[in-house]
Amino acid sequence: MGNQKNIKTAFRAAFPYTIPIFAGFLFLGIAYGIFMRVSGFPAIYPILMSLTIFAGSMEFVTVNLLLGAFDPIGAFFLTLMVNARHLFYGISMLDKYKNVGKKRYYLIFGMCDESFSINCTTDVPEGVDRGWFYFFVTLLNHCYWFAGATLGGLFGSLLNFNMEGLEFVMTALLVVIFLENWMKEENHVSSLLGLAMSLICLIIFGSSNFIIPSMLCILGALTLLRNALSKKEEAVS
Repeated sequence: MGNQKNIKTAFRAAFPYTIPIFAGFLFLGIAYGIFMRVSGFPAIYPILMSLTIFAGSMEFVTVNLLLGAFDPIGAFFLTLMVNARHLFYGISMLDKYKNVGKKRYYLIFGMCDESFSINCTTDVPEGVDRGWFYFFVTLLNHCYWFAGATLGGLFGSLLNFNMEGLEFVMTALLVVIFLENWMKEENHVSSLLGLAMSLICLIIFGSSNFIIPSMLCILGALTLLRNALSKKEEAVS
């Protein structure tokens, strides 16, 4: 009985944080389902792929992989490049996903940009089980994407509305999460370092290729400055 109460409490606590993602995932998922249908695939493809892959950008890329020549090695390296940022997400979440039981397997599978942003920056409310909170944030976001892809796959041909610009919903959400985290920080060195590294890599590598280099630079810089930053945080506190 107590465990069921903890689960319900965690769900109620997690749900409000995922509401902004609902609109973005629903419409982008519908766009993905429509894209699959117009590419010649039956509705079962976007339904199953959104359920089992759950990697938005990679699911769009998979359409071209399925239509092209059989090349498993090329598909592997392309997937690695597209989702390489998740390696860094995983490193960041090692401590947070520690001691959450078997839920960690789904948390690892279901980690996406939006779930990572919420679980990484949100202070779990007092009295709420941390593992279940992370689980429901991830599960709800997964359900939103699955629902959108299913609607697009089943009824995409009947829908007629302009979805131009809706992809900016996700960008706006991440900006808001960054600003909220900024306001919580007492020391902005890490955030400023991340912005500076990203800007430099954007100038050097261009908008299509800067993400992985910038993450490598940020990881290296934070590793080298770890002791100095820790001492500075202790001094501030």
